[in-house]
Amino acid sequence: MTTLDSTVDYDVLIPNNVALASDARVRRGLERWHPGYIDWWMDMGPDGFQTSDVYLRTAVRVESKGADKWAVFDYVKMPDYRWGILLAPQAEDRTIPFGRHVGEPAWQEVPGEYRAMLRRLIVIQGDTEPASVEQQRFLGKTAPSLYDMRNLFQVNVEEGRHLWAMVYLLQKYFGRDGREEAGELLRRRSGSDDAPRMLGAFNEETPDWLSFFLFTFFTDRDGKMQLESLAQSGFDPLSRTCRFMLTEEAFHMFVGESGVTRIVQRTCEAMAAAGMDDPSDVDAVRALGVIDLPTIQKKVNLHYSLTLDLFGSELSTNSANFFNAGLKGRFREHRLEDDHRLLDATYGILEPSNGARSNGGWHIVQHPALNALNARLRDDFTDDCNLGVGRWNKTIRQTGVDFEITLPHVAFHRQIGVYRDLHATPDGEIVPEDEWSRRRHEWLPNDSDRAFIESLMKPEFRPGHYASWIAEPRIRINHKPGDFEWVKLAEA
Repeated sequence: MTTLDSTVDYDVLIPNNVALASDARVRRGLERWHPGYIDWWMDMGPDGFQTSDVYLRTAVRVESKGADKWAVFDYVKMPDYRWGILLAPQAEDRTIPFGRHVGEPAWQEVPGEYRAMLRRLIVIQGDTEPASVEQQRFLGKTAPSLYDMRNLFQVNVEEGRHLWAMVYLLQKYFGRDGREEAGELLRRRSGSDDAPRMLGAFNEETPDWLSFFLFTFFTDRDGKMQLESLAQSGFDPLSRTCRFMLTEEAFHMFVGESGVTRIVQRTCEAMAAAGMDDPSDVDAVRALGVIDLPTIQKKVNLHYSLTLDLFGSELSTNSANFFNAGLKGRFREHRLEDDHRLLDATYGILEPSNGARSNGGWHIVQHPALNALNARLRDDFTDDCNLGVGRWNKTIRQTGVDFEITLPHVAFHRQIGVYRDLHATPDGEIVPEDEWSRRRHEWLPNDSDRAFIESLMKPEFRPGHYASWIAEPRIRINHKPGDFEWVKLAEA
């Protein structure tokens, strides 16, 4: 079967649209990697549901034309899911859009002088994909509905496919080094003492469903920002890979934003039904069997600040080198109106006015834009997050409850970059370390908060039913009815 650029060949062990049948070396390498991947999935994928039939989508095209759908839906046992290699169609005469090589033809092979940098970018991106599956592997057992369970598993299998995408690039373009790196991606484990995942946020636990929804809202949004930047790459196979991954990533963020919306909605509805108008009366709200809004705010503070650290230091020579080399651009580089080289440009970073240990306010310091690329991408991320937060607050306002969810100050609870030695409140006030330690549980979840959320995590596996702390969804997958059996649970 001849594989076209936009269609996917499913008549082979490893589905693909890259003519893998004619590339014996890479095909053999991926076929040897495949059993290890399945072993990893069985060990570290969703625990307890590997034999259940799940209503999942599978990509059959990498672009839509007219009424054609790019994916089909059907019941699948997750270990039988058809993971594969999917690249967006190649753009004819594409040129490098930024850096010192701007305007030159995009590379179809790895440029030798950038081999190490490019491999590092692919490995770091690849490492995040299995990590999130590992972090979420026990959540199915406390799913608030079959609908939410199905969405969790859809996110999981697509993160697995994104791992395949990076492994293909490693094996196709980096020879023995790439094969070794592909093996390491299966060896590392989220939270492991001996072989942890490469980025700190991907070694944190995801212990409950509010954490999961905030992870997919914030951390998958970081993934979107990184993929958008890599989609600008002058290395065309990486660009094409990330462009299709973004199609799937949009659903992951939808799961997070809509999940938090439904939690907020249910809380406000329960308060209104009980005649309550004070969201700060935490114990009274919790007695209704819902998650109080101040605790949701604490969880927002935690997940947002952890995700900000994923962007790295605000000033970074590595990011400057990636940009100069044409390997990783800015968010939506193709929409920006400048010279795309940044040789004389500057970018402002918020810094304390009178040093780290005083509270003299904040001011903007201009730095070379090339060195401040991480800061710019992080600011783009914050702007994108605020759109979703605004929709959460619209839901609250519609119920008449007086409360507003906000993102904390950029310096709050930071472990990396220019803010790491500061003790800043969510409002941006710099306080002494002992005061911050004494008050931290005003701003971040404490043991009592975590225990309460955990107490609500009881499974609801009846079709059409939802846990008491979350509202029904307004939009269902593939227009299915409310009592649809999203997951057919295997007999014990």
